Amino acid sequence: MKTRINKAQKQFEKEINSIEDIKLLEELRIEYLGREGIMTKIFDGIPHLSAEQKKIIGKEANKLKNEINQLFQDKQEQLLSEKKSNVQEKFYKSLPGIKPEIGHLHIITQAIREITEIFKPLGFNKVRYPEVDWEYFAFDSLNMPKDHPARDEWETFFVKAPAGKRGKMIITPHTSSGQVREMLKGALPIRMLNISRCGRREMDIGHIPTFYQFEGLLIDKNITIANLKGTLEYFAKNFFGESRKIRLRPYDFRFTEPSFEIDINCGLCLGAGCKFCRGGWVELGGAGMVHPNVLKAGKVDPKKYSGFAFGWGVERTYMMKSGTKLSDIRDLFKNDFRFLTQF
Repeated sequence: MKTRINKAQKQFEKEINSIEDIKLLEELRIEYLGREGIMTKIFDGIPHLSAEQKKIIGKEANKLKNEINQLFQDKQEQLLSEKKSNVQEKFYKSLPGIKPEIGHLHIITQAIREITEIFKPLGFNKVRYPEVDWEYFAFDSLNMPKDHPARDEWETFFVKAPAGKRGKMIITPHTSSGQVREMLKGALPIRMLNISRCGRREMDIGHIPTFYQFEGLLIDKNITIANLKGTLEYFAKNFFGESRKIRLRPYDFRFTEPSFEIDINCGLCLGAGCKFCRGGWVELGGAGMVHPNVLKAGKVDPKKYSGFAFGWGVERTYMMKSGTKLSDIRDLFKNDFRFLTQF
């Protein structure tokens, strides 16, 4: 058995020194250390030896196995190093490299930037107010009573924090919470475009718990519904396309009077009716003339000034854009690479 071990050692050293290829090296390792390899057969013969021989041969066999492992690792490192060196020697600096694939902005970011650019010529300045705010700015200052349904915990996300003099802390449910903050700056006239993340307890193909909204607020002397309608039609034509139509439906918002829901003909069916619109029209958001009580909360004299406001969801607005053909708002937040690369 000892002679067999010595023979295996000499044979392995001879063969490994002649190998110049990683694949052949692996085949040699399997030949000696594999399940049916030379060393396995040597160890299989040890139980048949005497107790004294087992002690001697076992020690020799383990020593050889460790040596083979070490020689194999050394040879592998040598071959890998030589391969790397050869690749570097064949590298031509004058050849053009492989440029990494460049991504693009998320759909929502694209929409926010486009909306901002459309309102710039009208003098609207982009601002941003807290995403976590007090009840006062989100509700009380906007003429919303304590028992209003929107202030229920099933509609609004309340933050677990001590209440202050301005009420409880909430995740702002709409960008309208920035209206009075902007008025309190005391700089009139106002042309504000507030774009921010909001949160509401809603989830379906047209609503999600976290979403972006853009708020337009214009306060000046002699502002009428005609100014509001003209501004919204200007945006609709520039953002959605010349063929798209909007309509104003009378509604009841506490922070505007009169108030309107703004609808646009569906971008998927163009008014024919589909599973998304269920009737040809889709709600974009609310609008109206700023309520006198809201102006007073912002330290603005309603006898001298008037204004209008509108608040639309960025995602819903983008879904209605001609050519996008998005039927489920939740797709925008799935981070599905196959979906995102289409835009």
